Amino acid sequence: MLASSITLIVGQIAFTTLRSPLIRATIALLFAIPPAVAGYHAALGLAHISVSADGWQQAVAVIGAIVVAATAWVRMAFSTPPDAGQGVAAGVPVPLTSVPKEG
Repeated sequence: MLASSITLIVGQIAFTTLRSPLIRATIALLFAIPPAVAGYHAALGLAHISVSADGWQQAVAVIGAIVVAATAWVRMAFSTPPDAGQGVAAGVPVPLTSVPKEG
């Protein structure tokens, strides 16, 4: 549990600090592989219950793997904060009102 938490934290830090799209896509892909395997096996288990043909069982399992991996990849890709220098994310306070004070 500790190793997985550390891996997740290090991966998210690397994903948010690196600016290269290729490296970020690679990190997101590495985080999407384990969910893809889990999605494949979960869908295959459900397909064994409901589908009798082996070919269709494999097709359902592959589709399940693709859906789960895509979901994990998108969640990783969209989990980053906005670029620095844009309001609150950069630590710059955003005024609640834009009415100028008259002295």
